[in-house]
Amino acid sequence: MGLNYYHIKKNILRARKLVIKSTSIAGSGHPGGSFSMAEILGCIFYKYLKFDPKNPTWEDRDRLVLSKGHAAPGLFSNMAVAGYFPESELETLRKFGSKLQGHPDLKCPGVEFCGGSLGTGLSYSIGVALAAKIDNKDHHVYTIIGDGESDEGQIWEASMTASKYKLDNLTVFLDRNFIQQDSYTEKVMPLDEVLNGDNISEMWKDASRWKTGDKWRSFGWNVIEIDGHRIEQIDSAISKALATKGLPTIIISRTIKGKSVEHMEDNPAWHGKAPDKDVVPLINLELDSQFMIAPSIIAGDMTNLENEVKRCVNGRADYIHLDVMDGQFVPAKTFDHTKIKELRPLTVIPFDSHLMIDEPVKHVRNYVEAGSDIITVHTEVCDESSFGEIHDLLKQNQVGVGLAINPDTNLPEWSYKFLPTLDQLIVMSVVPGKSGQKYIPETHDKMKQLGPILKNHNFRGYIEADGGVNLENIGSCFEDGARAFVGGSAIIGQSDVRQTIRDFRDQVLKARRKVLIEQAHQLGGPDLVNKWIGLHVVGEKKDQITKIAKEENLI
Repeated sequence: MGLNYYHIKKNILRARKLVIKSTSIAGSGHPGGSFSMAEILGCIFYKYLKFDPKNPTWEDRDRLVLSKGHAAPGLFSNMAVAGYFPESELETLRKFGSKLQGHPDLKCPGVEFCGGSLGTGLSYSIGVALAAKIDNKDHHVYTIIGDGESDEGQIWEASMTASKYKLDNLTVFLDRNFIQQDSYTEKVMPLDEVLNGDNISEMWKDASRWKTGDKWRSFGWNVIEIDGHRIEQIDSAISKALATKGLPTIIISRTIKGKSVEHMEDNPAWHGKAPDKDVVPLINLELDSQFMIAPSIIAGDMTNLENEVKRCVNGRADYIHLDVMDGQFVPAKTFDHTKIKELRPLTVIPFDSHLMIDEPVKHVRNYVEAGSDIITVHTEVCDESSFGEIHDLLKQNQVGVGLAINPDTNLPEWSYKFLPTLDQLIVMSVVPGKSGQKYIPETHDKMKQLGPILKNHNFRGYIEADGGVNLENIGSCFEDGARAFVGGSAIIGQSDVRQTIRDFRDQVLKARRKVLIEQAHQLGGPDLVNKWIGLHVVGEKKDQITKIAKEENLI
C-alpha cells in the first residue's frame, strides 16, 4: 500500500484551519502546540489508528493518549475531521457546557485520557498497555508527550516501568519543539544542551547537540529520531515501531511550535494565545499556501540515478519527481517501473511518478507495485472510462492521483467529475519529452484561467508547475496558483542541490509574503498590513516583510 501522502496532507490542512477557527472564536487556546504535532496526529489518525467514530468505546480500538493536554484543539480538530462529531461543534471550544474543554476530557466520546496535569499521560498509557498485554489484546497505544512536560520526574519513572514490562504495544511521540510555557526548553531545563541566545535553529539543526535520544536509550527504550513534520518519516517510524518486539518505542520528533504560520513558528508567545479574528483570513490563506519542491532526477546523470536520488535526500527535497517516458507518447525514453522499484529502497521520500506513456491504464498497476506514492497520467491518452479505472485503482492502494495537461491542451470536461478527489494537477509549461526548453510564458495565463474552473468543481489538490521552472519565474508560478514546483536542470543540474532547493524556497516564501500583505491591505488597509507585519517578531522576518510592503507601497 502507498503512503497515502496527499490524503494525510489534506486532512492535516483541514485540521489546522479548524484549530485557528476554534481558538479564535474561543479567544483562548493553544495553537502553537497543536501545530507542532499536526503531522504526527495526521499520520496516526489517517494511516494507523484503528477506531470507529460511531462506536467510540469499541473494545478492539487502538488508544490515543494526548499527555500534553493543552494542545487539545489539535486533538479535537482531528477528531472532527475523522467523524467523531460535526466540525461546527468546534465553535463551542472552551465554552461552559461544551464537551470540548481547554484540555481533553472524557465527557467527549473518543477521548481516552483527561489531560491537564502534565507528566501523567505516559503513566496512564503504560497502565492501558499493560492491561492489554495481560488480557491478550492486540490493540496499540499511541501517546504524545511534550518536551516541557519531560521536566516532570514522573515521565522518567514511567519510562523505567514500560521498559521493565517490555511494552512493545506502546509507541510514544515526543513533540520536541524546544518551547514550553515560559521560554525555550533548553533555557528552563535542558533535554539536550543549554541554549545560549535565542537562535533556536541552532538546536534544531545541529545533530551533535541532541542528547535526548541517549537518555531514552539508557532507560531501555527503542529510540527513533525523525523530522516530525515529514509525513514519510513519521510513517516509516510508526511502521518500525509496530515491528519492534520486546521494547517500547519512543519517536523523538523534531518539530516547530506553530508550524506553517510564520509569525507563530518558534515563538514562545504562541504557546497559549489565540489569533485575533481580523488576521484569521490571512492565516487561512497562509495555510493554503504551503508549498513543495520536487527535483526531477532525469536532469541529472541518467547512468547513476541512485546517486541523483541520494542528492535529493541530502538536499531535503519534499518529494522526488520521476519522469517516465516511453518513446511513443513523447519522443524521448527514460525508464520504467523496474528502475523505480530499484530506487525505492534508497529513501522514504515520496516518489511522484509522472507517466508520459501511451495507454497508462494498462501499466499503472506496475507503478503502484514499484512503490510510487503519487502517480500522474496525461489527459491526452485517457478518457473518462480509463481514467476512472486508474483513479479507483490508485485510491484503493492509497496512492495519490494526478492528472497532467500539455501546453496545448485544455482540461477536458470529462475530468471535472474527478476534480473533488484529484490530488494533483500538473500544468506542463514545456513540451514534454524535449530537453533544454524554457518556460512557456503563456502558461501563466493558462494557470490563472484554470483557477475558477478548479474552484467551481471543488478541487482541493495541489497544482504542480512542471517544466522550465527556475529561480526567476518560480515566484510568478506561485502567484498563478501553483503549490508544487518541479525543478530539472535548475535544481539537479546544480552542484549544491541543498542550497539550490533552499534558494527556491526563499523565492516562493518571498512571493507568499507579498500575496499575504496584499491581501491584508485589501481587507484592512495599512493598519492591518502593519498589524500583520508586527506579528513577525522572530529572527529577521519583520524586516524582510516590511521591505516587501514598502516596495509595493502598502504602508
